[in-house]
Order: sequence, then C-alpha cells, then structure tokens
Amino acid sequence: MSDKSKITKVKKNKDGDITDIMLEDGNIHSIEEAIVMTKNGSIEGVNVGKAKNGREFLRSNPNGDENDNLDSKPTF
Repeated sequence: MSDKSKITKVKKNKDGDITDIMLEDGNIHSIEEAIVMTKNGSIEGVNVGKAKNGREFLRSNPNGDENDNLDSKPTF
C-alpha cells in the first residue's frame, strides 16, 4: 500500500484561487503545506509548477482527464 495521499477536495478564495486542500483521509492543509508535501513525495497525482512571477503552485499531473484537474475537484 502506498503512503502517498490524493487530493479529494479544494477550498478556493473569492478570486477562485485554491487556498487549501483536503486529502482522502480528511486532513486539510494550506496550499503552502501541500506544495511542501508534494515536494517531499507525500501527495500523488500533482506536481509543483512555478509561475512567471516565481510563485509556486500545485497542478495535476497531465493525464488527459480534465475532471482530474484541481480546479475541477469538489470544494469544501
């Protein structure tokens, strides 16, 4: 069994930016914590990208399924 978790839900601010994520075990983490966890290999299905302004963000691994995108996940 894998010790990696998957993101099941996201929380967005009024601008539509993801601020928090919920893992399949129900634990909630800020997007900043989730980025660190992804870099440490604790979250599967996502990777860390870097915007032109240097800010890091999470994005789903490419797989051709738009329903898998973080923006398409249910909110909490």
